[in-house]
Amino acid sequence: MRMIGIQALSFLIRAWRDRRGQDLIEYALMAGFVAVAAGAIMPGVSSSISTIFTQVASVMTAASNSTPN
Repeated sequence: MRMIGIQALSFLIRAWRDRRGQDLIEYALMAGFVAVAAGAIMPGVSSSISTIFTQVASVMTAASNSTPN
């Protein structure tokens, strides 16, 4: 039982230190903030931004529901 606790702790430490994918998330957040600011400043652009976010959400949903090869 103690070995499982040590393995779990080791896994959590490795997961905490893993930085892969962090840049992608940061860029996506920054793009989202810019899009929200652009929509607030230019109301005519907000419908286009909404369409883009809807398309991105549908692609991500489809990707998460697909089975890996």
